[in-house]
Amino acid sequence: MNNPSTSPFRDRLLEQTRPGELFRDLGGAVLECYACGHRCRIKEGSDGICRVRVHRNGTLLVPWGYVGALQLDPVEKKPFFHAMPGTTALSFGMLGCDYHCAYCQNWLTSQALRDPAAESSLELMDPSGIVATALARGAKIVTSTYNEPLITSEWAVAVFREARSAGLLTSYVSNGNGTEEVLAYLLPWLDLFKVDLKSFDEKRYRTLGGRLGPVLETIRYLHEHAVWLEVVTLVIPGWNDSEAELRSAAKFLASVSPDIPWHVTAFHPDYKMLEPERTASASLRKAASIGTQEGLRYVYAGNLPGSVGRHEHTVCHRCGTTLIERRGFQVLSNTLVDGRCPSCGEALPGVWTPPSL
Repeated sequence: MNNPSTSPFRDRLLEQTRPGELFRDLGGAVLECYACGHRCRIKEGSDGICRVRVHRNGTLLVPWGYVGALQLDPVEKKPFFHAMPGTTALSFGMLGCDYHCAYCQNWLTSQALRDPAAESSLELMDPSGIVATALARGAKIVTSTYNEPLITSEWAVAVFREARSAGLLTSYVSNGNGTEEVLAYLLPWLDLFKVDLKSFDEKRYRTLGGRLGPVLETIRYLHEHAVWLEVVTLVIPGWNDSEAELRSAAKFLASVSPDIPWHVTAFHPDYKMLEPERTASASLRKAASIGTQEGLRYVYAGNLPGSVGRHEHTVCHRCGTTLIERRGFQVLSNTLVDGRCPSCGEALPGVWTPPSL
């Protein structure tokens, strides 16, 4: 694995760590980290691919006690369309990622330890402080996002324990590069999970620093263990937008469950991927239609408010009644009654009420 870089910022981050839980000792001064699908084998004095989980004196030190970003967002921005519509989520993030996507929109936090141009800062905060902020701002959900949350799962669970006690829902916005061990660790404390299915091509995943297989296994695991799951594919012209690839992705999701919401969202040039054009609304509508043809009941087109017609709205798959009308991240109307269609009584899959204390 990588030898950790030396810099004042790096040294500052190492101060904000504590012994982690998501690893095993392989002997010979080597630890296997299983917080993400890379399963890094980390020698003494080195760190993992994520650059934030480091081997020191026979233990794995992991990020703790700070936020690199903290913001109140509509839950629809995450995006979750089938979870507490019209409410807000307090989004918190740390630093680092196990991928290096050229188009990352959160690169200032995710690539802070790889890219010298990613100038980031951190604010010391404990779990109770995050939860108190969420309650003070009227949030119903706390969301680990901005960096890759899987690599800071010990911290997220500490926050989620406090959040659950306060009656808040908990969620991950993740690339889905998980392991069975980290998902089992999260399971008791996690309500919602958004997975970025970035492509359905192994070679393209390799260019991002990952593999397709672990992401598909994460999707299967979350559905089998009843964590509410929504999936996003950023549709990038000339990169992952072929009909064959989109159809394969939709077919896979439908094979897991036709009730998984699939968000196909518009790309805009960012970070190091500046050449592809912005995704056209016609391309998004086509991608959404492919999802419907492959059997998915809830397919949404995002990032182009007002340009994608019915694909912004939630429609009852049984009778066709529009249940939740949206424009972008704004809910214009919501006619659900206890999570059911008022016209035919069909139960809509999702999380529609806050947890009971």
